[in-house]
Parts: sequence; structure tokens; C-alpha cells
Amino acid sequence: MQIKLTSAFTILISALILHGCAAAVVGGAAATASIAHDRRTAGVIVEDQSIELKAHDLMAKDPSFKQQSSIHVTSYNMVALLTGQAANQALRSKAEKLVSSVERVRRVVNEVEIGSTSTLVENSRDAALTLEVKIKLATIKIPNFDPFRVKVVTERGAVFLLGLITKAEADAVTDVVRHISGVRRVVRVFEYI
Repeated sequence: MQIKLTSAFTILISALILHGCAAAVVGGAAATASIAHDRRTAGVIVEDQSIELKAHDLMAKDPSFKQQSSIHVTSYNMVALLTGQAANQALRSKAEKLVSSVERVRRVVNEVEIGSTSTLVENSRDAALTLEVKIKLATIKIPNFDPFRVKVVTERGAVFLLGLITKAEADAVTDVVRHISGVRRVVRVFEYI
């Protein structure tokens, strides 16, 4: 009986470890595919991730952010987009100042709204809307347009679009997104090539 339990435990642990490896391989493949489509260099992609982490850490050290806000930082080509909610203008401005101080941030786009934080239902709607936007971007028929080059952030129905794209691509993307049901507004944070 003891041998059977040990064998079953070993099989279970092995399956969990292998499952984790598979997720790591799939996640790594997705990240590699994303880099292959991106117009940013691999170094800039890493820098953007570092900016997001540093900004998060700075805000996490200040208890007023945790208690009175829900602010998210998205960095694309070292331009930091702030979205979410803050209890007051002072906290909104403080977040912008903190993120501006992060090394390598070229510009901050502060789209934080004053008010109560988003609910779980609003967050779920935003996630579904982001997915729908990404699916619709695949329908754009412009030569050499790659929908993976557009980063989509959604907050309470406001869709923020980031990326290094051409003016024609930006116009096509904006036109598609503004016609999606549930989109309250479209904010372009593109940089043009």
C-alpha cells in the first residue's frame, strides 16, 4: 500500500512539474512571437517592462495609493500611460510625478480619472472589450499591417491604443475601435513611424 501511495504521489508531482514546464514553454513562445511582431527593439521591450515594475514599486511604497487609488502603468517605447482611478487630483498628480521620475521614461500620459475604483464587473467588461478590440484589429486590411503591433488597454470602456505605427494604420485602427459596442472613447497614444 505504501509503495502505491508513493508512486501515485510521484506521478502527481511529476505531472504538476511538467504542466508548469509546458506553461513556461508556451508563455516563452508567446513572448518570442510578440517580440518578432514588435517594432520596438528587444532592449526597449525590456526597458518598458522595467519602467512598469519600477513605477509599481514606487506607488506600492506609498500607502495613500493603495488606500485611495487603483492606478495602472503601461509603458510602450518608454512612454508611460497612467490609467485607473484616484480619489483626488493631488493623488493623480502625485502618480504622474512619481512615474516621471522613473529612469528612461520619456513622457507620461496621465489618463487617471478622479473617482471611486473600478468594480470587479467593470474590470471583467474591460477585459472582454480588450479581447474584442484585439480580434477586430485582425480584420484590418492594410498592406503590412500587423495587429500585434497595437497595445490595447481598456479602463471603464475607454480604449487606449499604443504602438509604433504609421498614420494610415492609426486611422484604420481608430475607425475600427470606435465602432465597437461598449467603447466609451478612444485615446490614441501612438507614436508614428
